[in-house]
Amino acid sequence: MATILPYRDINVHSSPSHYAFSSPSSPSAPTLVVDRPSGDLRLHDGKLLGSKRVSSIAGILGVIKLRLDKYVVVITKAQPMGRIKGHMIYRVVSTEFLPLRDRPLHDPDEDTYLTLLKGFLKTSPLYFSYSFDITSSFQRQAHADPATPLWKRADDRFFWNRFIQTDLIDFRGGLSSGYGHRHSIGQQPDVDPYILPVMFGMMEIKNTSVKGNPLTFILISRRSRLRAGTRYFSRGMDENGNVSNFNETEQAIVLNDNASGGSGGFVGLQQNGSAKVQAGKETQVLAYLQTRGSVPVYWAEVNTLKYIPKLEIRGVESAVGAAKKHFAEQIRIYGDNWLINLVNQKGREQRVKEAYEQMVSLLASSPTEKVERNTVTDEKFHVIESSQAQTSFDRLHYIYFDFHNETKGLRWDRAQLLMDQLEQPVLKHGYFRGVDMPGDMGRVEVRRHQTAVVRTNCMDCLDRTNVVQSMLGRYILSRMLIDVGLIREGESAQDDAAFESLFRNVWADNADVVSKSYSGTGALKTDFTRTGTRTKAGALQDFNNGATRYFLNNFRDGPRQDAFDLFLGTYLPSDPGMGGQLLFADRRPLLIQSIPYILAASIFFLFVGSFTRRAPDATVWPLRLLMFLCLGIAAACFNFIWVNGTLYVNWPKLNKLPWAVESVQDALLAVQNNPVVGPLVGTRHERGKSDARLGYLEEGKKRIE
Repeated sequence: MATILPYRDINVHSSPSHYAFSSPSSPSAPTLVVDRPSGDLRLHDGKLLGSKRVSSIAGILGVIKLRLDKYVVVITKAQPMGRIKGHMIYRVVSTEFLPLRDRPLHDPDEDTYLTLLKGFLKTSPLYFSYSFDITSSFQRQAHADPATPLWKRADDRFFWNRFIQTDLIDFRGGLSSGYGHRHSIGQQPDVDPYILPVMFGMMEIKNTSVKGNPLTFILISRRSRLRAGTRYFSRGMDENGNVSNFNETEQAIVLNDNASGGSGGFVGLQQNGSAKVQAGKETQVLAYLQTRGSVPVYWAEVNTLKYIPKLEIRGVESAVGAAKKHFAEQIRIYGDNWLINLVNQKGREQRVKEAYEQMVSLLASSPTEKVERNTVTDEKFHVIESSQAQTSFDRLHYIYFDFHNETKGLRWDRAQLLMDQLEQPVLKHGYFRGVDMPGDMGRVEVRRHQTAVVRTNCMDCLDRTNVVQSMLGRYILSRMLIDVGLIREGESAQDDAAFESLFRNVWADNADVVSKSYSGTGALKTDFTRTGTRTKAGALQDFNNGATRYFLNNFRDGPRQDAFDLFLGTYLPSDPGMGGQLLFADRRPLLIQSIPYILAASIFFLFVGSFTRRAPDATVWPLRLLMFLCLGIAAACFNFIWVNGTLYVNWPKLNKLPWAVESVQDALLAVQNNPVVGPLVGTRHERGKSDARLGYLEEGKKRIE
């Protein structure tokens, strides 16, 4: 049976009654028709008359319904990123929204929805391939049926446009849907080539050599679409066992990849005068998976405009059921889980550490603990394992490493202590190794499986996690090269200076992409990751990133979180007849809204009064009195904003966070009870009433695909 792959070229034809999508390279294939304005889908044999060609597109991202209209989202431009075993990988560069209404309607909420979605797609690192399942690891691909349509093989966790592909997938399964009705029409397998799965994350493909041996070096990070969001608005775990900022990172090398000629393919050219051609040998892939994800308990950090938010542990014992779901899935997919915890053992992070250890102890059937100390720290390692294997959760192996104290003073080399602890289990559980079967397209002979995964976390699962994951990646890469005979026992890939530089930069790029997707900025300390030394420029860049993170996390991440929720379907816009109105309007009392403007005006007057020239005989005291008054007003306004910071955080407007609602209500109640400001705020103004606030907070429905 022939493999069913997405169309590489699609023409869009438009008319007032429909959009028609057809592939010029497959003239005998049916045309996909989207009726306007209902959104009904159908297949039509041959070309439709009365429509004009609008453009050629790289693929259909999906169909999304907002408040007033449905939109077909198409990929208008894609950039080739390289080849993996001959399969070209693309990055989404630009998209377009095709409205179903001939004359689009406008209202403030609809326009905001579109702005959020367009901004999200413009800044997101989205990748796809027409012939290669980039959502699945090489090991999962080796056990998949290549005759199955590409979208059905995709890993649901990393199929980022799964929600907006719902209409096409339902139609493929025999359900026709438009506005408000569904009916069965039978299976539609001809729709399969129109469904294109897209991955969110990082992808780099480098054609290089190690000590004269040519290979393709690949690093892929796949971000989960389940509980996706921004740094402080998505922490911990939900009731379904999905954790925030979950990423699967796969490091792979491809040997004898002769099919990948051209862009992204190594064709045997000598590099630096020393690379050797390995033509005629079998193509094989060696790959190693790691994961990262937030600490799997119920916890949150509440923004208050302070540089360090308020930490809340909202449940450990109550989260056991969700944690069981999380780890049951992790064990089913990856095997044994080595849980590496890098948070600080003292200070505010200590509570997260203790909550994680309590959770692991609750899951293990007979937990045993071992603590190792040294002169640097009282808790260098803290290991929790089950003494008897009675349940699947006894395949969890918890290791706490005091990363902060052990690497203090830029002693990153001391992270090797953790590698020494992990070396034995990493070698035992191995990595994936597969060889392409000659003459059998898509089939792989598996010679080795990876039977465990290292799951690393810190508070954000960013900077500290990056250091440990790249260290583990370097170790396993050398092990792979030794096993296939490309380097000798005792040698390391980092002995090759050119490759070590490439390796460092690729992992630093990965750190930046994962960090930017979650925190809004690149990772910290990447100057050390890239060069092996700490520089003044790197320290200055870290200061800049830290300040930028503060600003973004407090004042810009609310709309970013709303965009995630819209695109992923965790928020569904209500129909216009349901009474939803102005979801994005500011409903705080007017006085609270006005204080930042009063502060800005006072500072402006102080600035003008200080630098404006005055006549020699001018009376000075009235101006000075006014300036002192403005200084007092500015100080009072700044103090009010600082004390009641939660009222000035730009919170998500669509899916309200329970702890955020509590924090805002507590702050508002404190202001209303203030003897000075309270009477000015009052409770009579409709915009300040808590019931009005909660009314719009509860709008919208949640849906998990």
